[in-house]
Amino acid sequence: MRPAAYVLLALFAAISLRAQDPKKPEVQVQEGTANKTAGKNAQTSVAVAGNDTAYKIGAQDILRIDVWKEPEISRSGLPVRPDGKVSLPLLNDVQAAGLSPLELSNMITEGLKTYMNNPQVTVSVIEINSKRVYVTGEVRRPGAFALLPNMTVLQALTNSGGFTQFARTKGIYVLRNEGGKQLKYPFHYKDIINGKHAEENIELRSGDLIVVP
Repeated sequence: MRPAAYVLLALFAAISLRAQDPKKPEVQVQEGTANKTAGKNAQTSVAVAGNDTAYKIGAQDILRIDVWKEPEISRSGLPVRPDGKVSLPLLNDVQAAGLSPLELSNMITEGLKTYMNNPQVTVSVIEINSKRVYVTGEVRRPGAFALLPNMTVLQALTNSGGFTQFARTKGIYVLRNEGGKQLKYPFHYKDIINGKHAEENIELRSGDLIVVP
């Protein structure tokens, strides 16, 4: 066999081995892209479904109200006013604050029965603005966060982007105003993530303040 043929065979073999080697991908993700994507997704709000009975709508929440086959009445991005009401065609002002999405859906359905046969209404909360918790101190993203149903201290800390290098995780605590008094709840982060003292990972209430010294 001629030398040129040996060179060609060696070249084809190298190409074949590279194609079969999973450790050498042709396309590489830039460093930090995955973390940026995860961070973006972590900030995405979770809407409250129309069949939810636990969440109570509050002022400044943003609603979506769908009336089947009635686009003129349906509304998206509808804010709940400070007085707790929303305005809808035919019904004018409707009390929304204090009701669950399902309860508000039933109320609107009953009101529309005067004007149409068998109205089908779905209500969902697309932005939670009325109920917030606060994280302050040595976290990467301190501030106010929407209080989602059954949200715990650990979940709120996750939303805040994690701790800074100066955080004293043994000294974390939650401040809550209850009955005119300020209550303090300790939260030992390392114990919680190791499965200890689960009772400290309390369910948050609107207005709670998490302090990371």
